[in-house]
Amino acid sequence: MITKNAGKLSKAYFKSYMQLVMSSRDFSLEKARSYAFEELFQGDELKNGEETYQKFTQAYDELLQELR
Repeated sequence: MITKNAGKLSKAYFKSYMQLVMSSRDFSLEKARSYAFEELFQGDELKNGEETYQKFTQAYDELLQELR
């Protein structure tokens, strides 16, 4: 998935990305979240803007609720 110059990314994008990582790498949600954070934000919550990071955390929270 390409994100360079993508602007603000949506919650749906992050949710799909983490689901893809979980299925393709056989990762837990927590491990997929860590992987996605490093790949997309390079360890900096504000790298892609505050709103984008909020969408990332909302996607994680939604997936967490679905898996319970």
